[in-house]
Amino acid sequence: MSVKDILLVDDSVDDVDLALRALGKLKLEESTFVARDGVEALEHLGYTAREGNESPEQPALMLLDLQMPRLDGFQVLTKLRADPQFKDMYIAILTSSSRNADKEKALRLGAQRYIVKPIDFNQFVEILRELTATLH
Repeated sequence: MSVKDILLVDDSVDDVDLALRALGKLKLEESTFVARDGVEALEHLGYTAREGNESPEQPALMLLDLQMPRLDGFQVLTKLRADPQFKDMYIAILTSSSRNADKEKALRLGAQRYIVKPIDFNQFVEILRELTATLH
């Protein structure tokens, strides 16, 4: 993976720190850009600033939390999947919500994977290892 190939979108400082530590174990922390909410994520992708047929740089993987201020994960997912330029971007929901309704909605809206944030750090590292291995 090259620089900034992972976009981590989460407003929780603790969850971001945990994810960055886990990605660090995989030597991927330098390849990760952190957005603190959905608006910042869309801005990073050039979604709001795009004009015409420009092709924005896309990360290989977006790890998207559901519960965030300004734009939540469902809203971000809906906007990206409605845009042909982002329809193929790999988006994994990474959330504390284990509600089946949230999982079903996220998958219906186009997320490829739904991951409930594990408490065990080593389990988290293994989930991220598996996820990032499929993207090379």
